[in-house]
Amino acid sequence: MAVFDSTARKQPPAEPVFRVPPHNIEAEQALLGAILVNNEAFYRVSDFLEPKHFLETIHQRIYELTGGLIRAGKLATPVTLKTFLPGDLDIAGLSVNQYLARLAAEATTIINAEDYGRTVYDLSIRRDLITIGEDMVNLAYEAAVDATPQSHIEDAERKLFELAETGRYETGFQRFAQALTTAVDMAAQAFQRDGSLSGLATGLVDLDAKMGGLQPSDLIILAGRPGMGKTALATNVAYNIARAYTQGRTRADGHIETANGGIVGFFSLEMSAEQLATRVIAEQTKIPSNKIRRGGIDERDFEKIKDVSIELQNLPFFVDETGGLSIGQLTARARRLKRQRGLDLLVIDYIQLLQGSTKRSNENRVQEVTEITTRLKALAKELKIPILALSQLSRQVEQREDKRPQLADLRESGSIEQDADVVMFVFREEYYHQLRKPSEANREKFAEWQAEGDRVEGKAEVIIAKQRHGPTGTVELQFDAAVTRFANFADTERVAAYLPQSTSSAPQLPKSER
Repeated sequence: MAVFDSTARKQPPAEPVFRVPPHNIEAEQALLGAILVNNEAFYRVSDFLEPKHFLETIHQRIYELTGGLIRAGKLATPVTLKTFLPGDLDIAGLSVNQYLARLAAEATTIINAEDYGRTVYDLSIRRDLITIGEDMVNLAYEAAVDATPQSHIEDAERKLFELAETGRYETGFQRFAQALTTAVDMAAQAFQRDGSLSGLATGLVDLDAKMGGLQPSDLIILAGRPGMGKTALATNVAYNIARAYTQGRTRADGHIETANGGIVGFFSLEMSAEQLATRVIAEQTKIPSNKIRRGGIDERDFEKIKDVSIELQNLPFFVDETGGLSIGQLTARARRLKRQRGLDLLVIDYIQLLQGSTKRSNENRVQEVTEITTRLKALAKELKIPILALSQLSRQVEQREDKRPQLADLRESGSIEQDADVVMFVFREEYYHQLRKPSEANREKFAEWQAEGDRVEGKAEVIIAKQRHGPTGTVELQFDAAVTRFANFADTERVAAYLPQSTSSAPQLPKSER
């Protein structure tokens, strides 16, 4: 039998290849020299360039010292700077005096200082990308016992998103005329939006009038007891915003602005995507969802469903039906959607079905919900979008005579109430009225119950219990339970305002038009 000699075919190990991180020492030197020669050059780059963006440690120190002197109103030159650096410092065979003199001699002009600063900055961002990639590789090879691949992915996505958001040049000071132009542009965009609102229009006129639309960076809590219709209201709002979406101009960085409506992300932690789609179809076709599920529809109904489905296919409405998501997974997926597709509104149904981090899950539920709401508010600010998060209410509502919710009824209410910019409750007296149905044998009580039913039938209330930047109060809406549709409430006074004042069939024109 032949014996395999492992040493016979063993190849000598290949020499490791070391790649130098992207850098440009000459650009760093030329920029520092320009600042030492003319301190005004510092203000050309100080808005976006920090000491950490330089590769060489000595350059980081020189830039930091130079900036400190200039901000203090002092002159930064090779002469004034050398007193703050060790005299025995050796820099590539040169003393401090010699190196500073060399920087000044090789200086670029102040005109080119900003371009050199951007070169240094861009190379620093590329080095940060390399660091993130190396961290991903090292974590994958040397994972901790309690670490999961998903947590590594979320961490990498977070770092990349942070780098994408910070890896750009800041505008710094601008002329007031430019600020005025921006303000007028924003006003024009608001004027062109549905309802002329500063935020996203929900499609419900009275609610928009009370809130000014859904404002960017706001955490909006929509709460209610089961059966009140909070999911239906959130779905109606999300659909209205997605349906109204139109693209605006394309910015210099390639990002497409939203002119009207918005791109919607919907985390449906309780219902499946198919159930959510069925609700939207029922709402738009006015065919009850139970008929759609049972197949109790005729050919005419099917044509309606087909037409609405074709329209829905093109909506910028993205649904994630994954159950049991952690707050870390949710934030990672929201960032990914924002980066890949764009995102103007995030809906979460609902908070109590989210999980906290592994560290928090071992503590009590109140602390876990605190972490969830705090991170949701931070996510709204980070993505600069409104987040509409649904929440359950505690059962103490049922123990009161007046079933209208209060802030204290929020489950784990401390953090939810504190972190939210807006807290809204959905309330339908009709739901509780059905539970109070008396026996038909008692004709008097049954007649009173029927009369009360006529008054509350199809009516819903949205109670704005907290609003940081606006008034609180109650907004009345119409609700069709069969098709889970909320609509604007047309009361008698409002209808009368639009009717002709004369009893004749001909409408009366205003005096100015007669």
